[in-house]
Amino acid sequence: MPGSARGPQASGARTGARYGTDVLADARRKPQLRKQPAEPGLVVEDVETGWVGAVVRTEKSGGMRVVVLEDRRGRTRSFPLGPGFWVDGVPVELVPPAPAGPAATPPRGGLRSASGSVAVTGHRARVARASRILVEGKHDAELVEKIWGHDLRVEGVVVVPLHGVDDLAAAVEDFGPGPGRRLGVLVDHLVAGSKEWHEAASATRVPGAREHVLVVGHPFVDVWQAVRPHCIGVEAWPVVPRGLPWKEGVLEALGWPHDDVADVAEGWQRILASVNRYSDLEPALLGRVEELIDFVTGDDADR
Repeated sequence: MPGSARGPQASGARTGARYGTDVLADARRKPQLRKQPAEPGLVVEDVETGWVGAVVRTEKSGGMRVVVLEDRRGRTRSFPLGPGFWVDGVPVELVPPAPAGPAATPPRGGLRSASGSVAVTGHRARVARASRILVEGKHDAELVEKIWGHDLRVEGVVVVPLHGVDDLAAAVEDFGPGPGRRLGVLVDHLVAGSKEWHEAASATRVPGAREHVLVVGHPFVDVWQAVRPHCIGVEAWPVVPRGLPWKEGVLEALGWPHDDVADVAEGWQRILASVNRYSDLEPALLGRVEELIDFVTGDDADR
């Protein structure tokens, strides 16, 4: 009969062909977590708490094996080894690293980046966050990259030059701040009553800015002044008479070429080359950049 092929025997054969006779086969086919040795310097995220840090060491504590993670601010926290971690956006099971010889032992205190943070080695840059840091111009961005570039890549933070803050409120509105989209803004010459101060004030009135935007600044006329003058061999930055182009005036006072845009660009590269680590910058800039990084990487910045 036409319907006889649908009898119990045929049905059982079809079931066997589709699923097999081993009831555990599906479980065995499920992808297994990758076992990831907890090597020092590996950047790890704990799924439950969102804590991100570099592996410092593994050790026994309370009868179990734990991994100690250090975040970019130097704080440490211990977690049980095993599943529940992400590495480069992939779930993994952390396992003890293979025994290493004396030559593989990291230096005491760990390597340090140009910003003074613990350097993280052997990792790929984190996928960029939706949150951003805005700076006034190219020179600001280059200086931030030179000192904090390592930290920014570990944290997945992108720095974007604004090319001026003449309409900061519009830039903030275009960004669309909100949950998971924090915006940090670094402004030159942010002193009470200045043009920059008024622009910053208007930006804070953009919808969503109150909770998700942080505008900070330094008192210097230009980010050049945030470089300690001894780096370029002078005791203090030259004073440029009001009304004259500041950068060209500085270059002229230093006896450097100063006639055109190319001279300004060359002068900046000379200044930038003199900066090697955080101690070459004024605290008034250091604190503000650290504050912005902390803000855009806060616990709820990706939620």
